[in-house]
Amino acid sequence: VFFISEWMVFFLLRESLLDSLLRARDKSLNPATGLMFPSHCTMYVAPVQDEEERRANGSEFAASMSDWHDFQETTMQVYGVDMSILQKDFEKEQKEYYLWSSRWRELPPEAVLAEPKVVKTLDMMTCTLDESKGIMPGDALSTYDFAIDGTTTRGPISGIAGWFTSDFKTRTDAGGLEAPKLPNPSFLSTGPENGYTHWGQQVFYFQSGIPLLKGETTQIAGSLEMIRTKENARLYNTKLKYTSSRKKTGDTSGNVLMKSGETDQLYLIP
Repeated sequence: VFFISEWMVFFLLRESLLDSLLRARDKSLNPATGLMFPSHCTMYVAPVQDEEERRANGSEFAASMSDWHDFQETTMQVYGVDMSILQKDFEKEQKEYYLWSSRWRELPPEAVLAEPKVVKTLDMMTCTLDESKGIMPGDALSTYDFAIDGTTTRGPISGIAGWFTSDFKTRTDAGGLEAPKLPNPSFLSTGPENGYTHWGQQVFYFQSGIPLLKGETTQIAGSLEMIRTKENARLYNTKLKYTSSRKKTGDTSGNVLMKSGETDQLYLIP
């Protein structure tokens, strides 16, 4: 018996479709000879340059707030009703939508500024329901540390992008020694290097781009969490924590030219 299921969604886990597949696996699949396709999945993140979209998000937020101020003033002048009590909640809603929600993007390969970092791996024969729920604080692969040479790489850093790969190959778990072997394995990547796919990439944009300067190396280090929302188990909140610093390229003395404070930002994958 084998299961073939296209459960993968944006940044692999959105919509939480994997749960039902794992329950079916545990109920019906022979643990010694059964096969799962895809057999293995891997999640990646990398810093990217995509200023046009980042700035467009900021402009749309500013336009939305401008429309609100016009509405508020008109309502006061025409009806004598002061709507200012609603401004704080409206602004929070607009920020969450325009600035703090990830965006589906089809990035070109040159937009990726550093070697992608694995943040989660799933062996479909052995992964558990708990592992399918996301990337938890303190998970072994949840941290990242990117160093980008501003002399050879065009910036700025606009945000962090996430995507996944899926393998269709022979089982690698200890319990699968008797399972059929695949002579012709296949591989799917939703990364920028592979061109257009339905899944694209999810980009988590910074509020401000981080510049890359000639002769200096910019380091961005931090962690990623991806947890289901309390209101809707199909949706995920993603938390990025990071600091950025700069040093002279090639300088091994440990001298740091600049180091930021820690940014801790929560995003929704809509």
